[in-house]
Amino acid sequence: MQKIAIVGAGMAGLSCAETLLHAGIQVSVFDKGRGPGGRMASRRMETPLGTTVFDFGAQYFTVRDTAFAEQVRHWEANGIVKPWPLARHDAYVGVPAMNEVLRDLAHGHNVAFSTLVKGVTRHGRQWRLVCDGHEQELYDGVVLALPAEQTAPILTLHDFELAKAALFARSQPCWTGMFVFDETLQHADGILRDTGDVAWASRNNAKPGRSGPESWVVQATPQWSANHLELAPETVGPLLLDALATAIGSPIPVPIAQSIHRWRYALSAGTGLGSLWNASMQIGACGDWLIGPRIECAWLSGRQLAERMVSAPSIAAE
Repeated sequence: MQKIAIVGAGMAGLSCAETLLHAGIQVSVFDKGRGPGGRMASRRMETPLGTTVFDFGAQYFTVRDTAFAEQVRHWEANGIVKPWPLARHDAYVGVPAMNEVLRDLAHGHNVAFSTLVKGVTRHGRQWRLVCDGHEQELYDGVVLALPAEQTAPILTLHDFELAKAALFARSQPCWTGMFVFDETLQHADGILRDTGDVAWASRNNAKPGRSGPESWVVQATPQWSANHLELAPETVGPLLLDALATAIGSPIPVPIAQSIHRWRYALSAGTGLGSLWNASMQIGACGDWLIGPRIECAWLSGRQLAERMVSAPSIAAE
């Protein structure tokens, strides 16, 4: 049986893993995080007013593709996602947090979390991962389900033609603030878009399936984030609060708890390539950066790559 290693347990990597598993291929997934999520990550925070869980990456997702719509219907039937019409008429969120969708996809897979893969090396016709604890394991193929900027240096060492797609893809950064308050902020619907330096801000505890104290996610615009990219989080926090107050149009109280996160690779315009695959060497890549900056695009890219792998003679013959 073919053995495939997938680096990255976000939507693209897990979609690829799921499709390969259904085709009877053995898959191992590796991720540097403590759990599944990627840019659908959620963060638990203890506060004096109780526990809150923030969606600090993707705030919701939409559905256009018919195959993805079928997947979303399955999640909705099982209580894993719910509509969020306040955000958009076609918006969905994971319940009780965005990463619940990834937890569902990861279920039943062999996933090694807290495992940083620094690269891959060729051994005959097989591959080894450069990461602690897995150096001796051999794989017949490798999938890189990572941002373009992390994919490029790995691919460059093995297939420069594939690597060029990642080298020319550029992601925009995003500084994100998570703030908890002891009083309700004065904003009616709890959602702000493209207001000053704020690209998005929302009352996180008011999303479907959420509860807890007044909590807000504030995401800066790509330009603002790029201009302040190398600042320390403790410096960025007050700036994001000022931007939120300006966007709301009234002073806001001092938060009782907060956390600041820098997404260095947040949004990609998409290359339109769908996925990358070298059938002779059995190495490829998937991710939203190969289609467009939506959750659905990551799912489609992973699925498309897996289908290409299954149809390749070296995979299908095993």
